[in-house]
Amino acid sequence: MKNQQEIMVSLKSLISLSSRSAAVALLVLVVSVAVQTHTTNAQSCPTELTSLNVCAPFVVPGAAVANPSIDCCNALQSVHHDCLCSTLRIASRLPSQCNLPPLTCA
Repeated sequence: MKNQQEIMVSLKSLISLSSRSAAVALLVLVVSVAVQTHTTNAQSCPTELTSLNVCAPFVVPGAAVANPSIDCCNALQSVHHDCLCSTLRIASRLPSQCNLPPLTCA
């Protein structure tokens, strides 16, 4: 229960940030959720996701650089498919668990 409250507080904080800061904070939030989640690769998944921080400059809205660096591509390649998919599934459920409208992306 305490973890859900912490996530709700983090999500509410995200809403008040600028879009660039929010994207970076969302990336951190996703990594944090993954750390708390038990997956088949529970020991390595959080470390793998943390390595994706090098990709932040390429995923935030308004990023000046359009193409990911070789470091970002290598980090993405090192993340197990199950780890990444589980994290995205969890992140997509957060709005409904926080009584917020679902995310819709264009």
